[in-house]
Amino acid sequence: MAVQILNLGMLAVQVKIFQDRHDRDAFVTVVCVLALTSLLATVCLLPVDIALVSITTNNATGLKKHWADPDTVDRILMQLKLVYYTLYSLDAVMCLLVVPFAYFWYEEWDIDTSAWQRIKGALKYSLCFVALVVILMTVGLLIPATNNTNGHFDLDYFKRLLLENNGERVLTFIVGTLLCVGILPYVCYTAPGLALTPMVYIKSIPGTSAPSHSASTHQDLVFNRERQRIIEAKYAGSTSSNFTAKDRRELESLQREERTLVRRQRIAEEGSKRSRKYMGKLKALGRPFEIIFGILILVVSLAVVASMLLTSIDKSKNSICKNHCGYILARINLFNPINWLFVTASKSFPADYVLALLLVLLLFVASVVGTAFVGIRFLWVSLFKIRSGHTKPQGMLMATVMLMLTVLAINYAITMIIAPQYAHYGGQKFCNKTVNNPFVSGIIRDCSKDQEFIQFCDESAPQSICTPTVVSTFINRVTLNFPFFGAFAFWAQFLFVGVYAITLLTGLIRTPHLRDMSDDEEDAETDEEESLLRGTSRRANAAWEDIRGQVGRNTDYGTNGNGRGLRDDI
Repeated sequence: MAVQILNLGMLAVQVKIFQDRHDRDAFVTVVCVLALTSLLATVCLLPVDIALVSITTNNATGLKKHWADPDTVDRILMQLKLVYYTLYSLDAVMCLLVVPFAYFWYEEWDIDTSAWQRIKGALKYSLCFVALVVILMTVGLLIPATNNTNGHFDLDYFKRLLLENNGERVLTFIVGTLLCVGILPYVCYTAPGLALTPMVYIKSIPGTSAPSHSASTHQDLVFNRERQRIIEAKYAGSTSSNFTAKDRRELESLQREERTLVRRQRIAEEGSKRSRKYMGKLKALGRPFEIIFGILILVVSLAVVASMLLTSIDKSKNSICKNHCGYILARINLFNPINWLFVTASKSFPADYVLALLLVLLLFVASVVGTAFVGIRFLWVSLFKIRSGHTKPQGMLMATVMLMLTVLAINYAITMIIAPQYAHYGGQKFCNKTVNNPFVSGIIRDCSKDQEFIQFCDESAPQSICTPTVVSTFINRVTLNFPFFGAFAFWAQFLFVGVYAITLLTGLIRTPHLRDMSDDEEDAETDEEESLLRGTSRRANAAWEDIRGQVGRNTDYGTNGNGRGLRDDI
């Protein structure tokens, strides 16, 4: 509970940082914070799931622990399943109903519109999303599930997933649909973000180089004023009416550019002064550690992508049923570095759980970084930019939906591609000692004295000892019952690797741009415009009061003793 409260506070601060300072809505903020809290809880549940099933097995004997009887294990799995289904259902409701309602609620704002009118307008436009949910539920109930029990599967684990349904078809189909939709932002945002996250630490962001920016701006300003001087000298002693149309337009353009350059130089000089303070010195001292941290993230990201590529190749070659079951893989045949690391770390409790949590958070942070770099786009058209203090409420809501969909793809990638064996069974082991006597072949043996027969669990292991995680069971049920979902998600992993490689090579050659001085210029320009508007409003009010001979409440002059405005006395 305390962890969730801490996460809620952190997400509230994060939303506050990214929101546009001049354009925000309380209801939109609440929806974004609650949706991201549900999202983060869904992401962090995977390591908990792995940990709970791992502790049921005694790895020294290859048997279940004495307290892990079938009823206890079933109770643990049922509690996990309820939490998973609650979070998945909440994510689906937030993504398909609440966030669209908040989006239209904000769009319905007008100075003359009441709250009830905004609610009615938002409900009217949200009906299409309600219809979409109804259609998905109907299709999930009526569409026939694939029956591959004849000839394709020889393992009891997969047969049980196909035969057991328990009324979960609707949620399975909806999650499978959202998974395929989430693959798109997963490829477009998580892949670039995973490549660019280490670059943020390894390379200097151009926006932090205020001194060089100030010098460049000063040169541009000198050149601009020299051009103005040449034009004015050309018409020395003449009035402006004698200027040619071309020179007049050029002079006006140079004057506008001069105002922009003066403002830009002032901001750059202020940034240069700030950079010379103690914070700049501390950043300089911490720069080597930033580079080391960035290199570490780069190595991890390369290992993750290598694991994805190796497992995808393994699945394409050795899947027991190919596209008929969503490229299910019974056991790993090619070396997977991330899976090997987790399985090896499971020998030192709780190192593997910490690593699993860090991997999940890395992919989540990569999704956020990718969204910040790329922005909300439709093909090549930029809809919203995700920037600190500049993100519009509509952009915040759309980014929230993108992240919610991406989490489903991340869960699939970790469970089925990045670390399939560990994500299915954690650090569980079983005794693989065979017995030649046919009368005792069904007896589960103790390998406490024969450690060489202890093996890590996989789908071919006895299911009475090796308990699969809830998330792996659910995702396997999606891909087995609706194999087109699994096939689409599988082939998208190759596209993910390709986008990552292109972005990484581009980032190594060209420094990525996340935020530059133009943001500060926009801030200064916005503040200047607001100041001018306030000043214009005060002057207009004062002029109106002069005409009326009265004093309004908004004037800055007050009254004298006879009720006349002090401005009149002046």
